[in-house]
Amino acid sequence: MIISRVMTKNPVCVHPDMSVNDARALMDKENIGKLPVLDKDNKLIGIVTKKDMLKAGPSPATTLDMYEISYLLSKLKIEKVMEKNVITVDENEVVEEAARIMADKDISCLPVMRRSGASGELLVGIITGTDLFRVFVNAFGARHPGIRITLNMTEKPGQLAHFAGAIAEKGGNIVAFVSSEGDDLSHRRGTIKITGLSRADVEAAAQALPGTEIEDLRE
Repeated sequence: MIISRVMTKNPVCVHPDMSVNDARALMDKENIGKLPVLDKDNKLIGIVTKKDMLKAGPSPATTLDMYEISYLLSKLKIEKVMEKNVITVDENEVVEEAARIMADKDISCLPVMRRSGASGELLVGIITGTDLFRVFVNAFGARHPGIRITLNMTEKPGQLAHFAGAIAEKGGNIVAFVSSEGDDLSHRRGTIKITGLSRADVEAAAQALPGTEIEDLRE
């Protein structure tokens, strides 16, 4: 799956001369926590998050009253608190690469760019942890009722095909499949969501597959 299919398109953006107070109000209105920052030519020059704005606020030990704090924040511009070294991702990149970058860099979002000929790159979206959670939910078929089974299978050609064939013969349908590394190089772990069959039928199909251990089975 590529990023353009799961990203939030046409994200709400701000300009660097917007005040922190106005940016906060915009975030509250739109129910969002990240704002890409564009210059007058609509080029991406930064990103600001609610966390950045909290850091920009006064210390809890301040002697300023709320009106003085509000006044100071109304004068503070986004360009002073935004992150300027923005990590981005191309709209045609795969979702798992975006997840890897976010995990490795410990960041909560990535602006999504499109190469636009002589004009360079154009901001077309943003992908966040929430977007990746939706991918995760869909990949595991979490919204489909059915039988969920996790198999520890011998790493050899045809194992999954044999299991899928057995499920089809019994009239079942595989609606989700997620593969991951096994406990060693000779095994692979597969989590499969199946509809149209009973728990007993799915268990029987798995037990008939040589070199396979059922690690989890549930409705």
